[in-house]
Amino acid sequence: MALQPRKRANISLLVPFLVIALVFGVILWQKYRASREVSPVPQMQQLGGKRTAVLFFVADGTRLAREAREVGPCADTVVCLEDVLEELVNGPVGEFDEALPEGSVINTVRIDGDLASVDLNRTFSAALPSGSSAEMLAVYSIVDTITVNFPQIARVKLTIEGNDKALLQHLDLSDPLVPDYTLEQPLQADSDSVPPPSKKNKLDNQDK
Repeated sequence: MALQPRKRANISLLVPFLVIALVFGVILWQKYRASREVSPVPQMQQLGGKRTAVLFFVADGTRLAREAREVGPCADTVVCLEDVLEELVNGPVGEFDEALPEGSVINTVRIDGDLASVDLNRTFSAALPSGSSAEMLAVYSIVDTITVNFPQIARVKLTIEGNDKALLQHLDLSDPLVPDYTLEQPLQADSDSVPPPSKKNKLDNQDK
């Protein structure tokens, strides 16, 4: 009979430890979930409800160059990213050349943790000028534009019409790509490279 109070005493001592363990478990789970979530607000400079994005276009046919662009407010990160990529597709407003071939379309955008997946139409790959330099500039104009405006995104996966093993003439898009800001320095020209057409050249051709 004397043992029963001891059992109750042992159980009463165990309860606080269980409560503490449960609290710590909940805290750790919340921290884990927070580490896996993407911030709903993009890391872009915001001015008066509008945002200033940085877009990468082609300068001198040999390198990427930054152009600031004001874009409207957006509801979440995916929508913000779609808006920025739409501006990239629209092309430069200043002295730079387009990085993406005419007719390129962003089909879908998806974000999973630190990975952004961007699906492009077939025209993007089919209309690229020949040469590894043109491919590098086009591909990394997308990658660098995404990562510089959204620091929470570290990798970008490009697909062509849903094909996640897409191959360009010189570049393999099977694996996610990380940004390469060294492309803001002039590339070594390859023998078969053709720089993207400038707006001036387009106007000249139209006049002819």
